[in-house]
Amino acid sequence: MKGSTETTTSHGHPPLHTVKVLRRTPLNRVFAAVYLAAILALFYHHALTLLSSTSISSFLICISFLIADIVLAFMWSTTQSFRMRPVRRREFPENLKLVLDNPGEFPLLDVFICTADPYKEPPLGVVNTALSVMAYEYPTEKISVYVSDDGGSELTLFAFMEAAKFAAHWLPFCRKKKIEEGCPEAYFRSNYAYCSETENIKMKYEVMKQRIETTMEQGKVGYECVTSEEEREALSKWTDKFTRQDHPTVIQVLLESGQDKDRSGRMMPNLIYVSRQKSRASPHQFKAGALNTLLRVSAIMTNAPIVLTLDCDMYSNNPVTPQHVLCYLSDPSMDSKLGYIQFPQRFHGLNKNDIYASEFKTLFITNPAGMDGLAGPSYVGTGCFFRRRVFFGAHSSMVSPEIPELSPDHVVDKPIRSQEVLALAHRVAGCNYENESNWGSKVGFRYGSLVEDYYTGYRLQCEGWRSRFCQPDREAFLGDIPISLNDVLSQNKRWSIGLLEVGFSKYSPVTFGTVAMGPLMALSYAHYAFWAIWSVPITIYGFLPQLALLINLPIFPKVSDPWFILYAFLFLGAYTQDFIDFVLAGGTVQRWWNEQRMWLIRGVTSYLFGLVEFSFKCLGFSSLGFNLTSKVVDDEQGKKYEQGTFEFGVASPMFVPLTMVAMVNLFSFLRGIIEISSGRRSMEEWFIEMFIAGFVVVNCWPIYEAMVMRKDKGRIHTKTTIISTVLVYALYTVASFTLKIG
Repeated sequence: MKGSTETTTSHGHPPLHTVKVLRRTPLNRVFAAVYLAAILALFYHHALTLLSSTSISSFLICISFLIADIVLAFMWSTTQSFRMRPVRRREFPENLKLVLDNPGEFPLLDVFICTADPYKEPPLGVVNTALSVMAYEYPTEKISVYVSDDGGSELTLFAFMEAAKFAAHWLPFCRKKKIEEGCPEAYFRSNYAYCSETENIKMKYEVMKQRIETTMEQGKVGYECVTSEEEREALSKWTDKFTRQDHPTVIQVLLESGQDKDRSGRMMPNLIYVSRQKSRASPHQFKAGALNTLLRVSAIMTNAPIVLTLDCDMYSNNPVTPQHVLCYLSDPSMDSKLGYIQFPQRFHGLNKNDIYASEFKTLFITNPAGMDGLAGPSYVGTGCFFRRRVFFGAHSSMVSPEIPELSPDHVVDKPIRSQEVLALAHRVAGCNYENESNWGSKVGFRYGSLVEDYYTGYRLQCEGWRSRFCQPDREAFLGDIPISLNDVLSQNKRWSIGLLEVGFSKYSPVTFGTVAMGPLMALSYAHYAFWAIWSVPITIYGFLPQLALLINLPIFPKVSDPWFILYAFLFLGAYTQDFIDFVLAGGTVQRWWNEQRMWLIRGVTSYLFGLVEFSFKCLGFSSLGFNLTSKVVDDEQGKKYEQGTFEFGVASPMFVPLTMVAMVNLFSFLRGIIEISSGRRSMEEWFIEMFIAGFVVVNCWPIYEAMVMRKDKGRIHTKTTIISTVLVYALYTVASFTLKIG
């Protein structure tokens, strides 16, 4: 893991951070050259096979595999950008005191937390996230937490009213006990040290939790729950005309630093609830629109130079995370084009072997480390600290906002509860404020994709901004993960569609990105933009060799053929390198295997459906929407997930091609075994087809189990099995007919 080390010092002081180029980098480059030669040899073999085709069927098969291998080669080329110069950084926050002499020199910090549906994203979880960052070991008067409630729910506002009261007890408790899990729920489910003070705080938390959950069950805030006239006035805005899609702006200051103090007499952080104006006649741009509203509202109220964006289910697990960020942003020798610091997404609650590969170790750890050696990692939507300045154009050419109060240089000199500040904050949160402005195009978070995080980070780096990947030993943030297969695949399908929107736009990484930031960074972003095209080779290799095995049509070289060595090298080389990267990133063998299995599953489900839905959208046949992934954990689902059992209980069309692949591969593999055992076929001739079918069969074990062995609600629906069987028979009939006429 070690390699050459670069150390950054600040005016002779000890270093604030170091960077190491990983020692395996030269080996990655050598292997890339060898593997590229093997790919070129494979295409030469394809050319020879095409030229020697004597029938329609053989020609179609050759073309299919050529297309599959072109896609595989392209996606392989994009992964090489992550392996050209991977680095590992380390920060030394203990040295900050030599640069920042006193707490007054710490910059202001605005935290953005977005939520959109109290029933899919329970307010109690959002409250825990907010409390965790309010408990940072950072000057509390420097912190402002903005909660965007895009669902416009009085339940969420009530939950934060309760949180503001509990924070007065929780924050001094965290300081006194030096608690690292600033999230109360996480702390109280850990092995905390018992004492009367801790039990007293726990009792207060349980009271708050009970009040929030009772209100959720009732579906409204009862009169008996309101304890002050200020709360009653705030909640009175929810009238019969107030709906999720049509309502006025609601901005409620729940805590004001300088006015509100905790039980120890120390200043509290600012806590502001924001629900932007919504109208059915105005586009709202989903999460990107909510973040831009927070960007404007916060500029009016506090205008901190540093902005942290955080998912509502991603709580702080490290109280000195801001200090790690300041090791870069406070270093006078640091590149002035440094725009943001990205932390890896890490998760709690993963089962032992991570059956759905929800950890995304390659996506959130390995690849960002590779991009960090170039211009820096992409923005992944949460756990990211921005300079506010990056949202207003390139480093050398700032785009001025429409009013001076939104400028990153604007100095706020009025209390956040003042009528003037609140009036302007309401104005910039209006649903028509962005009309005929640069918001979403040249200013703020960017519009045009369902994956606003990827697109925003990409556009910022195209403008010349750089980023850093910060990976402290103690995880900075921990989040929830989906625990059902349908939620996992639906989330991946949405990502796939959003990424394709960028990949096939005028800002495509292949064209615009290559010119704007160079080929290696462009390839890194292209790897994500064209994620969904993995479905092409996976689907072809998931069906075609197996159908060839069923209809007795050899399509791969024999074991004795020299070309067989090429196929073996390409397969083993790719899997071995991926395995090494995964294990060196701290993964286990079983988790790596499950990641490979989920890659195959996603290929014929979320990737395939994402590609098809995007294609239909381009042809004008459908429109895309944004669907939240539920953060609610069902007890039965939770138990199955903990046991490592796949959950197929929800009927989904994505399960049809998955079941078809499982059936085709099982039938072809069993038939191949019978034919070879009886001597009617030779293993030497059919080894590759048999290996591919057997490989898929092993990976499809959870599908077979859910089809025939399970009796619980998590099994595959009988209707899905029937439809899949009919389609498999139709596919086999078409293949047989094509062979006959060819």
